[in-house]
Amino acid sequence: MSRKPKKGYFVRGQFVAEGSELDLELKAELKGTTEASKTDLKRESTELQKLGEELLTLRADLLERLALPDKLVDALAEVRRITNFEGRRRQMQYVGKLMRLLDPDVREAARQALEEQNKGSARETQALHLAEKWRAELVADEDALDRWMQQFPDTDTQQLRALVRQARKDNPPDKAAESKGLAPRHSRAWRELFQLVREQLGVAGAAGDSDGEDSEEDEA
Repeated sequence: MSRKPKKGYFVRGQFVAEGSELDLELKAELKGTTEASKTDLKRESTELQKLGEELLTLRADLLERLALPDKLVDALAEVRRITNFEGRRRQMQYVGKLMRLLDPDVREAARQALEEQNKGSARETQALHLAEKWRAELVADEDALDRWMQQFPDTDTQQLRALVRQARKDNPPDKAAESKGLAPRHSRAWRELFQLVREQLGVAGAAGDSDGEDSEEDEA
């Protein structure tokens, strides 16, 4: 994965990343003071605390890859355990302080890990929508099965035909439900057809009823 260029500028041939200690020092010099302004420090603190909050959503494998200090890992774990609003707010302030102690490269690696996760989630969502589209076409269009087999010849044709046939039989258009704005109840064949299509498309499995339908008991 290509690394996203850091935001910054060059001073006397040296790259200065935005938000780094050197960046704050140089800006302070321009303002005629040797210390970073309160505004700069507050902005940096807010940004790092927000980054810490986003790390709470990071997948375990990506979080482990960052090799964060144990204190920060423990502090993030404590945030997840705290349910009291004020207690959580104070703990997040502590997380922000620990984030300021991180090397700029580690902070940038954290941002890239979050970006990688977000892109992966978007790709999975897109793939799931494609699987739903194919399922609907296979059930509604007689010619869709031939189109599918042309693109995915390794599919078990007999299983696919059986699921499509059963889904058509079990799930005729429910005009009453449609008129009430209700989603029709779908059979096991409908759900298994989605699973088969999703696997052939190479979509990663997801926990629960990932095709967006409510869990329901298989109809007899």
